[in-house]
Amino acid sequence: MDMPTSDKDVQAAPDPAGDEHTKNPHNATRAPSIIVGIVAVVVAALSIFYLLRPEPLLVQGEADATRLDIAARVDGRVKEIPVQRGQNVPAGAVLVRIDNPETLAKFEQMRSAKAVADAQLANVLVGTRVETIAARKAEMERAQAAMVLAQKTFDRTRILTEQGNAPQARLDQVTDTLHESERAIDQAKSAYEQAVNGYTKEERAISRANVEKANADIQSVQSIIDQLVIYAPIAAQVYQRNIEPGEYVSPGVPLVTLIDLADVWIHFDLREDLVKDLKVGDRFDVRIPALDDRSVTVEVKLIATKGEYASWRATRASGAFDLRTFSIRAYPVQPVPELRPGMSAYLDWRSRK
Repeated sequence: MDMPTSDKDVQAAPDPAGDEHTKNPHNATRAPSIIVGIVAVVVAALSIFYLLRPEPLLVQGEADATRLDIAARVDGRVKEIPVQRGQNVPAGAVLVRIDNPETLAKFEQMRSAKAVADAQLANVLVGTRVETIAARKAEMERAQAAMVLAQKTFDRTRILTEQGNAPQARLDQVTDTLHESERAIDQAKSAYEQAVNGYTKEERAISRANVEKANADIQSVQSIIDQLVIYAPIAAQVYQRNIEPGEYVSPGVPLVTLIDLADVWIHFDLREDLVKDLKVGDRFDVRIPALDDRSVTVEVKLIATKGEYASWRATRASGAFDLRTFSIRAYPVQPVPELRPGMSAYLDWRSRK
């Protein structure tokens, strides 16, 4: 039997939809607060990170290579330059030809002088001609015959003078003739012996010395002629042409500049407080902007101080120390054929390791 129900006894059943509607406003209010809090934490963390992290120290260097300034050792006018700027040349290639007619004429003059010296030496070594010896012998025999005649004349005149049949003046005259005949025969005999014996060893030594001097003169002029053609000492690239055909050049003036692309390095100028932990053999990577920012590993081969100047002092008046500048030379570990002198290189010095 159904019992009557009152309004107090009647309770409404729970409405799930109504509860969800009651909770949503609270959740919608908390979600933005959480997002804002997370964003604030991230911003604070990033700010602290950027404030506390060390600033990068970018160091810029430059690629460099061995340069050779090729100069002339002689003067003259440029005849030919068979190379162009940027051309790769092998060792021994002709770079410049110089024309000097005066030197060439002097060379021919020295060759003629040597021919004369050679002829004189040959004449000395051969000795006196047979015809000369015969002539000297004939002169000696003629002098001997003249002395025999003078001796006989003297003997007869002396006897006549003693007998009173000839004056004393006649005796004095024939006496002088006899003495002249004796001196003439001595001279003729000496000339004959000289012709037979030929030249002395001193004369032969002089002739040989003249030949050696002529050879030395030729070699001296030849060395100048050899310098009229200038060759490349090593395989390199023509970096600069400082002259043109027809120009007059003097000794010591650079004509062509070469660069050795097999000896390229990166050069840095750093303060001494930055190189305190750096040593020869250290390796690090550098970026080359000209090569599409390529990373190149280099090895330190040289750490050298820059030149001192008169204005440098050990300490300043304020008490702070002067910092010297050091030149760092680092070579690529692996060859980089595209690397050229003048290209920039950079790296973050603090994070190089």
